[in-house]
Amino acid sequence: MITLKIEGMTCGHCTAAVEKALAKVPGVSRVQEVSLDRGEARVEGEASTDALIAAVENEGYEARAA
Repeated sequence: MITLKIEGMTCGHCTAAVEKALAKVPGVSRVQEVSLDRGEARVEGEASTDALIAAVENEGYEARAA
């Protein structure tokens, strides 16, 4: 399980965009949760943390490993 801290999400549309972007990263088996309240995402699979962060940042949000 990889947990990312994400900044810049303000609504349900934001969380959906992040979830969709993360799901497209090669090696992701499941996006377990994207939480607006906690500002984080939890992902299962073999994807690299750098690839996940890049996917989130390409959507316009800031991300870092938790």
